[in-house]
Amino acid sequence: MACAMHWTPKLTAPDSPYRIGTLSSGSRNAISDVAGVTVGHHTLDAGAVQTGVTVVRPHPGDLFRERVPAAAVVLNGFGKSVGLVQVEELGVLETPIALTNTFSVAAVAAAQIRECIAANPETGRSLPTVNPLVFECNDGFLNDIQRMAVGAEHYLQACERASVEVEQGSVGAGRGMSCFGLKGGIGTASRRVALPGQGVYTVGALVLANFGKLEQLVLAGQALGEQLARGLNVPQPNEPEKGSIIMLIATDAPLDARQLRRLALRAGAGLARTGSVYGHGSGDIALAFSTAYTMPLQATRPTSALAMLHDALLDGLFQAVAESTEQAIVNALLHAQAVTGRDGHQRYALTELLGASPFV
Repeated sequence: MACAMHWTPKLTAPDSPYRIGTLSSGSRNAISDVAGVTVGHHTLDAGAVQTGVTVVRPHPGDLFRERVPAAAVVLNGFGKSVGLVQVEELGVLETPIALTNTFSVAAVAAAQIRECIAANPETGRSLPTVNPLVFECNDGFLNDIQRMAVGAEHYLQACERASVEVEQGSVGAGRGMSCFGLKGGIGTASRRVALPGQGVYTVGALVLANFGKLEQLVLAGQALGEQLARGLNVPQPNEPEKGSIIMLIATDAPLDARQLRRLALRAGAGLARTGSVYGHGSGDIALAFSTAYTMPLQATRPTSALAMLHDALLDGLFQAVAESTEQAIVNALLHAQAVTGRDGHQRYALTELLGASPFV
């Protein structure tokens, strides 16, 4: 298929046909609109190797010593992540959140442990062990996943590059990912919520989008999948879904782990609006964290005395999670560039199809 890019998406303009919801965005329309949050990538783009690492840092300090509250929800458990059991039990993050491909989870987790030991030499001795946190999606269609090309140096480089300016699309962990049979990858968005008597809070989402079948795609409420599939003129495989999506939610609202779990669950609403049915072979996981306070490693240090929001005030944050998650998935598709990888496998960019389609 000969594709030409004729269309530049206006991702944050209020009149954009692909602008999700009614809530306003932060200045960057990114997870980094939550103060302190940064994102870094390292991308491997070399023939059959199309993969990488993405790191989300909740704050610039030492997370092992200054933890943040967090909670995760598993919508469909076809995944190989590391660290979720302890997050569920203790409700905190103590390393940056790392995203990569399925076969690189172990290497990245080892890199996180070594990074913590370098900063805190008594880790695992007089200090507790550290809980690495790594999420994955299977990029094996485009990437020669058996090469296990991601190493500790790539994780560290992603950490060093962490910034408030978040690159999206076919970058970092998203380099080899597919979404609705097209090129997927990293997407991000944010929404702001005014709560009566409480002030304005920000919710940001970042996704690693690697799920769905093209005929199921719903783009900003428009069921375009079947028409785009016909326009692509490439046979779509009739087989169970083999993808995944990781959805990370950040907020500056003062919430505890129980409330953050409720926020994480609402990421599924945003995912469903894009047409996902949480397919059999898809690992669909959401994690939410708050930057409103930290929880010290040492029991001798006082914990925050910050009052949590009342549960009855959470509906606005729930809406923000759903809108920002859906927008992040849409943005991943709109920012992704076409990639050719292992054995000549190709994924076209959504913008290539929209540029030649009657929908815009």
